[in-house]
Amino acid sequence: MGSVYAGRLLFLFSACFTLTTSGLSREPDAEIKKLSFKHTTLQNGLEIYSIEDHSSPTVAVQVWYHVGSKDDPNRRSGFAHLFEHIMFKGNEHLTPETFEELTENVGGENNAFTAPDVTVYHEVVPSNYLEPILWAEAERMSSLALNDANFNSERDVVKEEYRQRILANPYGEFSLAIDQKSFATHPYKRPSIGNIAELDAAQLPEVKAFHSTFYRPDNATLIVVGDFKATDLETWTKKYFGPITRPAAKIPRVTVAEPPRKEDASEVLSSAKAPLPAFAVTYLAPSVRSEDAAALDLADEILSGGQSSRLYQSLVYEQQVAQRASFSADLREDLGLLTFRVIVASGKSLPEAEKSLNDQIEKILKNGVSEAELDKAKNRFLTGKLMERETNNGKASALGEAAVIYRDPNHINTDLAKYRAVTVSQ
Repeated sequence: MGSVYAGRLLFLFSACFTLTTSGLSREPDAEIKKLSFKHTTLQNGLEIYSIEDHSSPTVAVQVWYHVGSKDDPNRRSGFAHLFEHIMFKGNEHLTPETFEELTENVGGENNAFTAPDVTVYHEVVPSNYLEPILWAEAERMSSLALNDANFNSERDVVKEEYRQRILANPYGEFSLAIDQKSFATHPYKRPSIGNIAELDAAQLPEVKAFHSTFYRPDNATLIVVGDFKATDLETWTKKYFGPITRPAAKIPRVTVAEPPRKEDASEVLSSAKAPLPAFAVTYLAPSVRSEDAAALDLADEILSGGQSSRLYQSLVYEQQVAQRASFSADLREDLGLLTFRVIVASGKSLPEAEKSLNDQIEKILKNGVSEAELDKAKNRFLTGKLMERETNNGKASALGEAAVIYRDPNHINTDLAKYRAVTVSQ
């Protein structure tokens, strides 16, 4: 964990919440089978990765757009999330119900998600519905019904989602503030869900400009995994995606560098909605592509992986100073954030719980972890990863992440070995 930056931010939010940021074997026996994939690039720049697998009569389709909340315009947080919704509104050939009709009506599924680095649309359907899904995805890539009615209706949907997930949640504003306060300059500080005031201020021309800037074939990666013939996939992708024009303008990329923390700091917020005090400690961490990434993911498992984890056993079960205690290693494309979160137990004070957490942090920094803890974490982590890859959609997600976030599609075949190689000295 040598690449974790220094500098501690203590963030209090109450009835009371607190957030703090700071600077910081044996192998499982599971067989890791390599996945054979094919890669092609259309003339318009669309990257296509596929895995042909006839073990079940289904196919997973994912379109990864390399645009996330970090790409939202200044003072317009939530645009990437807004488009997650608008992309389902259709065009002259698609209705708002098209994707449901092509998936759920035939026993499949469809959904989408927005992350700081990407926006992903994904479907799973019987394999004989692959062609219409490719047609529909190409349609919404090439054109959308971007009008006032669709913009206003989906903006209202996003605002209502904000009210439910943030304003109605007693710890929602606390969770939202963690990124906002933990990053000084990097746009990871922007909330992926958006901001009601900034969404209200947005105008339709701004929305159209965002779409034309980022939703284009040379900023997209198509993933297809499952029961199909390679010749059919080649024919259909060229037929439906090939005619989409590649814009001449360059795609803007985030170049802002987050400065390292040089000293500890504290932030305090208050909320009458919080039934119990809460606090968090965050540390800036390196990119998901760093050599430390595997060790940090396993630290996540050791510290917060269930009721036998260190934080639960120490703070919740033994000392009973916390109602909840967790750790997350959120490693992203540009840099990451390590977050300890604690909801203080009823009848206990915030300083008591904070001291207990600090003791645990110091203990792991000073003494590391045991071989037994590491072996258990590896087994749990690798088992979860291997189970995910039992499905076509799981394989597609792993391949998309490798190609887009890691910028190395073969990462899908090398990443799990990196977890096996982690030692207690790391």
